[in-house]
Amino acid sequence: MRRVLLCLVLCLATGALAQSAPVRSGDYDAFWLWAGVAGRPELDKAACLYLLQGEISPPRPQGTPAVLHAMSGASPGPHQAPIYLVYRVRTLDWSPVIMAQIKARLEHWHSQPGAIIGLQLDFDAGTKHLEPYRSFLARVRGDLPSQYRLSITGLMDWASQARLEDLEALSGVVDEIVFQTYRGRATVADIDAYLARLDRLTIPFKLGLAEGAEWNPSPTLAGKPNFKGYVVFLRN
Repeated sequence: MRRVLLCLVLCLATGALAQSAPVRSGDYDAFWLWAGVAGRPELDKAACLYLLQGEISPPRPQGTPAVLHAMSGASPGPHQAPIYLVYRVRTLDWSPVIMAQIKARLEHWHSQPGAIIGLQLDFDAGTKHLEPYRSFLARVRGDLPSQYRLSITGLMDWASQARLEDLEALSGVVDEIVFQTYRGRATVADIDAYLARLDRLTIPFKLGLAEGAEWNPSPTLAGKPNFKGYVVFLRN
């Protein structure tokens, strides 16, 4: 009997592992493109691209304004796929100059043939600091021309540890959250436990995957009304 049970356990485990496979860019149609990442055929057929444009760094020395460093993965020009312009954010202490630079960049892209969807902010807000982050995002939303959407990245810890009222407060301020399912080059451990908690979200969300990381799609994701698909972080 023990042998039968052991064989059953091994078969189930093998079956679960067989469903997990490295993320391949060719299986998806939305991508993060950072500076220095080589182009590939998938980008020509993409349904949406998230293009890094720069990083907003803390002031140095203290007391001086934050600085926007250009780090573009692509230059403004004709484009087929709808585009979000992405900024890596390391400080929320922005001067009006920062937002003016971002809006100028959006308009520069908008002047070229192709669709510019909006702005994405990539900021690792701690779960306990979502309320002040929401206030910051509300100010950005107020400064952003209404034709552009506001997207943010989110940590998986938000799904499991954040207060529901803090997450719901983002509704009406941001148009989507793209949750990063990875740390470094690997999918976070116990990812299914995090995904199960996303049932409580009423905000449209996507899942960010790391190219090459092991991923086992959850069969329940397709049934979540606010789940809008995947975004793959491309690597060389």
